[in-house]
Amino acid sequence: MKIAVSAVAPTLDAEVDPRFGRCQYFVVVDPQTMEFETLQNSSAMAAGGAGISTAQMIANKGVQVILTGNCGPNAYRTLSAAGLQVITGATGKIRDVVQAYKDGKLQPIAQANVDSHYGMASGSGMGMGREMGRGMGMASMTESVPQAMDSEQEVEMLKSQVQALGQQLNEIQRRIEELGKKNE
Repeated sequence: MKIAVSAVAPTLDAEVDPRFGRCQYFVVVDPQTMEFETLQNSSAMAAGGAGISTAQMIANKGVQVILTGNCGPNAYRTLSAAGLQVITGATGKIRDVVQAYKDGKLQPIAQANVDSHYGMASGSGMGMGREMGRGMGMASMTESVPQAMDSEQEVEMLKSQVQALGQQLNEIQRRIEELGKKNE
């Protein structure tokens, strides 16, 4: 069995990225051995259709289960049609959510838990241009909070997003420094 987890970095100690279609990485884990491989999400910065193309990529990797923070309707339909179980609401470190799945604490959903284009504004700066000029800025990160969440779940989701953004900033800074050393 293979489990794909949306991730902000390519390790088991990375945080779950709350966005499925626009996450930077997927960590694909064998839950029995905890052996894993990482996939970079080439659709993360796509202008449109990120959820569908990401779902197709993951379905082609032989994955049976998706663990993520949120999944929109287009991605959900694509994953379901491919026979994958989708589990949303995952937060924390990759290794911890895989263990929670193994312990039966996480259950598949029967439909998308966010609207289309949910993850657009919470990317690493890309994909926000359309909204910045209309005075919406980062506000849309919280506009599409799933209706089924209570305030405690929403707080946990927002904390997870803050952690994910922090890790993304650290990864970007590391890459800038790495590129700077190459140019010296």
